Amino acid sequence: MKLQRKNRLRASALGALVVSGALVLTACGSDDNTKDGGASGKPSAAAQGDIKCDDAKGKLLASGSSAQKNAVDLWVKAYMAACSGVEVNYKSSSSGEGIVAFNQGTVGFAGSDSALKPEAVEESKKICTGGQGINLPMVGGPIAIGFNVAGVDKLTLDAPTLANIFNDKIKKWDDEAIKKLNPGVTLPSTAIQAFHRSEDSGTTENLGKYLKAAAPEAWTYEAAKKWPAPGGQAASGSAGVASQVKAVDGAIGYFELSYASAQSIKTVDVNTGSAAPVKASADSASKAIAAAKIAGTGSDLALKLDYTTKAEGAYPIVLVTYEVVCDKGNKPETLATVKSFLNYTASDAGQKVLSENGYAPIPAEINTKVREVIKSLS
Repeated sequence: MKLQRKNRLRASALGALVVSGALVLTACGSDDNTKDGGASGKPSAAAQGDIKCDDAKGKLLASGSSAQKNAVDLWVKAYMAACSGVEVNYKSSSSGEGIVAFNQGTVGFAGSDSALKPEAVEESKKICTGGQGINLPMVGGPIAIGFNVAGVDKLTLDAPTLANIFNDKIKKWDDEAIKKLNPGVTLPSTAIQAFHRSEDSGTTENLGKYLKAAAPEAWTYEAAKKWPAPGGQAASGSAGVASQVKAVDGAIGYFELSYASAQSIKTVDVNTGSAAPVKASADSASKAIAAAKIAGTGSDLALKLDYTTKAEGAYPIVLVTYEVVCDKGNKPETLATVKSFLNYTASDAGQKVLSENGYAPIPAEINTKVREVIKSLS
């Protein structure tokens, strides 16, 4: 009996170690959440709490935003553990590629960090028989500005300074504009190495919306998925930008907070004009997203964010990732699985996963409407 008890304890300890390691790997992420590089380990009962498999079956393909990749990996693992015989495969690429795949009819839904443009909605009508593509806000969070400057552990920047760094006008870390925002910090004369996304990216577009709104004189470009400014260096995906910032002294770049957390990358505090600079966190992003208004009509729930907020503790560089689906005309073979999976991601348990992993849950008032629309999908 004693030997059996020791073996049980040893197995329990090993299981806990495996799960702990899996959570660390989850943050690192991969492009295919069915392989070892994605979230692994047995999901907690809490994570699986609101999963209703209903008539879900077979394989569901989805693709798009790398911003939500780490969250989707966790959702997929919990969902597939609860719904045997169902496979959900989310390919993390970019918002632009996800929308292209959706409008080609090769995926059941797409992830995008910006709402569908009118021309994309029009194109979606060819795939969504009798309907069109709509935006369902599902994941919120801060766009962290990561930096790697030897000897500098804390850095504050404001919108005009960030704009002039990313448009190649501020070239050294000891520039007077940066020094003014960081009294008492010894800044080196190291050259600034600014990194941006190489492909069309909703994260790029949301950063552009912030810079255009908060520093219109310094950032004269219209917000777009394609990087608009001169200079800088390009890297693929949020993971690629984060890796470059981690590796290069003098680097700065933008990516979702989960990527900074996974690689222990220091992030910029943003001077918004409030009493104190604001650190990127799930809580500070939630305070900004809570002020969002629904800008879409009907079953489309596209949001309008306030990038110029000066509310205390509200981090202004935020994004909301949408799951793009057909309101009508979804493929019969995947409709039940799409509804079942998205019902889970929008559930209390699904949204709780976000707050536990560096993302910001969608405000309850908006999320209630998301759930209603999911039920109506046909």
